This record gives sequence, structure tokens and C-alpha cells, in this order.
Amino acid sequence: MDGGTAPAVAEAAPDAGASGPPSFSTTVRGVASAPPPVAVGDFHIPVGQLADVPRRSASELMLLAPGVMLANHGGEGHAETIFIRGMDAGEGKDVELRLNGVPLNEVSHAHGHGYADTYFIIPELVESLRVTEGPYDPSQGDFAVAGTVEYQLGLARRGLMASASYGSFATRRLALVWGPPEASEATFVGLLLRQGHGFGPNRAHSNAGAMAQVELRLGDETRLRLFGTSYGARFSSAGVVRETDVVDSRLPCDTDPDSQFFCLYDPNQGGASQRHILSAELQSRLKRGGRFVQQGYVVLRQTRIRDNFTGFLQDTPPGEEAQRGDNTEGYYRGSTVGLRGRYTPGITLLGQPQPLELGYVARFDDVRTRSRRLRDSGGAPYTTLFDNQVRTTHLGAYASLRAAPRPWLTLRGGVRLDTFLFGVDDENRPTSDRDGPRIPEESLEAYGFFASPRASAEVRLSPRLTWLTSVGLGARSSDAAALSDAELAPYARVASGETGLGWRLEGEGRPYTLEARGAFFATRVSQDFVFDEKLGRNQPIGASQRLGAFISARGTWAERLDVQASVAWAKATLPVPGASAWKLWDGTVMPYIPQLLGRLDASLRGTAGVAGEQLGWSLGLGHSAIGPKPLPLDRYSESIFLFDVGARARWKAMELGLAVENLLDTRWRESEFNYVSNFRGPDAPASLLATRHFSAGAPRTFTGTLTVYLDLQEEDSP
Repeated sequence: MDGGTAPAVAEAAPDAGASGPPSFSTTVRGVASAPPPVAVGDFHIPVGQLADVPRRSASELMLLAPGVMLANHGGEGHAETIFIRGMDAGEGKDVELRLNGVPLNEVSHAHGHGYADTYFIIPELVESLRVTEGPYDPSQGDFAVAGTVEYQLGLARRGLMASASYGSFATRRLALVWGPPEASEATFVGLLLRQGHGFGPNRAHSNAGAMAQVELRLGDETRLRLFGTSYGARFSSAGVVRETDVVDSRLPCDTDPDSQFFCLYDPNQGGASQRHILSAELQSRLKRGGRFVQQGYVVLRQTRIRDNFTGFLQDTPPGEEAQRGDNTEGYYRGSTVGLRGRYTPGITLLGQPQPLELGYVARFDDVRTRSRRLRDSGGAPYTTLFDNQVRTTHLGAYASLRAAPRPWLTLRGGVRLDTFLFGVDDENRPTSDRDGPRIPEESLEAYGFFASPRASAEVRLSPRLTWLTSVGLGARSSDAAALSDAELAPYARVASGETGLGWRLEGEGRPYTLEARGAFFATRVSQDFVFDEKLGRNQPIGASQRLGAFISARGTWAERLDVQASVAWAKATLPVPGASAWKLWDGTVMPYIPQLLGRLDASLRGTAGVAGEQLGWSLGLGHSAIGPKPLPLDRYSESIFLFDVGARARWKAMELGLAVENLLDTRWRESEFNYVSNFRGPDAPASLLATRHFSAGAPRTFTGTLTVYLDLQEEDSP
């Protein structure tokens, strides 16, 4: 499976006690059974009742996978920094993100190669997620170093839903979602509008988005899905502050501790974003159980992001002029066209189905990517760091085979081939060199190729217990701005292995289901990145390695109770030069990556009789526990413990809800760094002493919601 949307026609999940190939899958209710996972860390996660847990955006649904943490230093609308599987995946450089099969990672983005914003996705339309931690599925492509996250859209509740919310800091939200009752869950329309002043100065945001999909049946075995989305956003950012200035009350806000904690230096930070997507997907069932899927898509994208991490430190002004400021503007405008498809012939061997899958991808990006420095006074640009017109063609193909030589053994294997052709017009070259004047432009081309085999072995130890071991190679393409003419484009290579157990209890007339998984994993990356405050983006530091483990469990009961919990540990290090590749625990600890993460999501639903009427209710709880993060120069951040709660009550077509995020009103630091800066002014001498910097996390936030449902299906619970 290449991560495309699952067929709408439900298929029966294999019975746990039946003979035949082992089953280690999580069933996505309402759609086809999820395919068998390629690794213990391959999760097909139906959102289900856990939609009751308060979340600010669809990005936070990624927290349903173990070992995932999100951070955001840029404001509501800026892409999340994703920590997954012991890796700082940045804003997409090491995790492949897709929406209904459409890739979201943006090549050679000015803010970072692979930048991927998921803030535009309407949470009410997310039916499930597939999170594949590690490069174990041949369908995983570029950027899948730490794994792949795919959002799968659908609307189970038919009819019209209108939701209006108002909360702390003048936060307003309006959502309209419609699913025609006579159509399948794959047909829907959604509109989302959001605005707010933010929880401190220079944190206002506003955005609007629309998403629509229609499924057309072209026969008994053929369906066509047409999908489109359009989105625009503008947001302000407070950036980072020095902890010493907060403690000493030096920031330009009131001197009380809260005002200082949420204050800022540079008000010229923030950004704007636009995104438009069109996709057409044709799915056909073939004779003998085969399937053919073909998808084409177009993506139009524009972003502008401004941030300042060092104040007045990087400028080299002419003559005796004062520093002009380190505010950096990253601009990106691009268009993407692509095709992707997969073919499953449905062959059998020795009387058993042996799924063979063949797939391909073809993608072309034409982008303008530019980074400039802005004056502290007025925000005018005064120098260009880079300015490139980039054209990238990515062609890839993969083949995978699943075979069951014994009833208790399933083997999977495959290989993926990827090629890239880069064309770059560098429009920021010098006007002269040692040979004299020259045109300040230059063009280059480069080519890259990579083959990545992947395999897994699944052993059924009992009808409910499975042991799964997976290995694989993956790669991240090069940032085109760093290439040389006629270069064989280097890849960042990743080698990863994982082994663990999965246990599942369901069926046989039980009103409940239970599932638990746990695994150990090891990963080595040939070229990793660490955040560089001077450039405001991640920069290469060489090879890295990881050793980690996770355990997760989810239980449901009679569509009333849904609880999921996970704990993950990972140690990321830079290997000692010349040391054995097997010593994954030796070396310098990488900064900014937490070693211990915990997450709990729970929802309880029920009904009560009030004045002869049935009143539906629900309670949701979300809890994140984040261990200390190592910082440069042997410093560590503080642990973080956050609680979010939500409650809803529904009577007939009306529903009232209240959500409280950061219930304990914790003063927490969403992002934390340790480096040298100068925010005291353009004429102040720069200190050479590194100190802690942070971006403040949101305080306790209340949000009330009124929802109206029209043309409802009859249901027993809210």
C-alpha cells in the first residue's frame, strides 16, 4: 500500500483464530480493513472517539502515535517541528507527510528543505492516520528518514454540522462540514475560519480554508475521487527571548513575571501562507482480487516567514554603521505536478494469496526560494543570503511481495528506486570575481540515484500474539541550493531495524477491543542536521545514530470508552570517529531531542435522561509528558507536563462544549535553545557567553463551542 485512501467498501477482518496468514492490523472502522503493518511501528490509527480530546489543529493528531512530540516557535500557521522516533525531523526534513496520497513536503524550501505545514487540514474531516515509524514500507519515498505520516480524509457523520467557538484571547473559530446523506463517507465539503489575538503580544493569527471531495462510481468496480483544498493564513510570532532577560525583567513589557515570560524583542516576526491542491484518484478492482490505483495532483504554494534568533549579531555593516539586525525573511513560491499509482495483480501461489504490489511516483517541482536579511528599523531587506530558481524532477518505482510459506509465518520484502534531476538558477552570485566583472547569475544541473531494499518477517506466536522484525534503508534528497554543477547528488542515507511484539483481543462477541505493541529499534543516518540559530534553520553536522524503544496500548469498550497510552524512549548521539557501527549508545548526545515521551488520550461517552429526554455527553482527556531535552554545552531543559480536558453535552440537534487546554496553567517553554545572542541593541557589545533562549508555550486556555447538527442519521451516542 502506498498510503493512498482506503477503499470505501468494507472487507471483513481476518478472525484471530483462523488459519492462514497472520493478522497484525488495526481495523479502521467504516472503511476497508487496514493492510497488515510492515513493522511494529506501522500504525493505522482511526481517530474515532479520541476526537473528543481538545486539539488546536489536525497537526496534533500526530500525537496519537508513540514517540511523537510537536513544538512551534513561529506561531499558529507556522509548520510544527516534529520529533519522532528520537529524531528532530524539523518542519518535515525527516518525515514524509501526505494528505490522501498528495505529498506535502516542499523541496528546497527557504525555511528548510522538506518544510511541510499541516495546519490547513480541517480536523473534523480527518478519519484516520497512518504513521509508519521508520523506512520499512517500499512505498515510502523522499524525506521518510524517521517515517511517514499520512492523513486520510472521510466524514462518517452525514448531514450538516455548523460549529462556532469562542475562547481566551479573543479566539474565534467557525467550522461548516457537510456530507450528503445519500453519498459515501468519501464525499464531503468543509469550511474552517479561525482568528485570535494570541496569548501574548505579536501572536495574532487568522486563516481560512476549504476542503471538498466527491466520490463518483463509474461502474460496480471503479470509483473516481476528486479532491480539492484552498487555504490562506497570516500569523505573527513573538520568536524567542533570553531567559536571563526574563529573570531580570529587561524585556519591553510590564515587569510582572507573566508579562515578561510572554514578551518579545522583534515585532517584525511572523509569516503568511497560501496553499491550493487539486487531486484526482481512480480506483479499480480487477478480476481475481487485483486492484489498480492511479492518482494525479497539482499543488500551488507560497510562504513568507520572518524570524530573528540572534538580535544584532550576524550583520557586517559597511563602514562604521551600526548593526542593522538579524531578522531573516524566507520566501518560497512553488508549483508541483505529480502522478502516483500502484497495481496489485491479486496472484496466488500454493493456494494462498501472495500480494504483489508494483508502484511508481513522478513529481516535478518548479520553485523560487530566497532568504534575505531585514533591517530592524522598518523591515526593509538589506542583503540577500540566497536566491534560487529550482526545478526538480523526481521519478521513483517500487515493488513489494508478501508471502506466507507457513500458516504462522509471513514474509514481506521489496525494493524502491528513486532518481532526481536538479536544475538550479542561482541569482545571487557576485558581480565580479578575480577575472573581472561577471553576470550575477549562474546555472547548474545535478543528478542523483538511490536504491533502498526493505524487508520484514512476521511470526504468529499465538492467535493473538505476533512477533514482527523489520529492516530497511531510506534516503532524504539533497537541498538543491547546496549542489554543484554536474555533481552526482548526494543523499542522506538511513539504515534502520526494529523488532517487537503485538497483541490484539477483539471479536468473539466481546463488547471491547484491546491492542498493545512494543518494540526496540536502532537507526543510523549518514548526514543529520541540527538547528543553527545564525541561519534560523537546520544545518548538516554529519552522521548520527539512535537506540530506542516504545510501548503503546489502546482499548475501546462498546463505543463508550476509548483510551490510548504510549511511552517512548530514544537516545540520539553523534558517533565517535572510528568507533564500531554497532556501538549505537556511544557518542555525544544530540541537542534538542527529548529522550523520554509519554502520551495519554481518553474519551468517555454516555447518555442520561433529563426531563424525559435523552441527553448525550462526553468527556475527553489529553496528557503529554516530555522529559528533559539536552541543550548545547551540557545544559538540559525542564520536564513538561500538560493536561487538556474537554466536555460536551448534546440534546437533539444542539451540542455545547467546553475545552480547557493546559489545565494547570503551567508556564512551559515550547522550544528551548542555548546559544550566543545580542538583543540589547545595535550598538551594544555582543556577549560571547551562551545563554538559554525559549519560546513560551500557551497558558491555560478556555474555549466554548456551540454545534448544530442537521439532517442527522439516527445515533445512540453523541
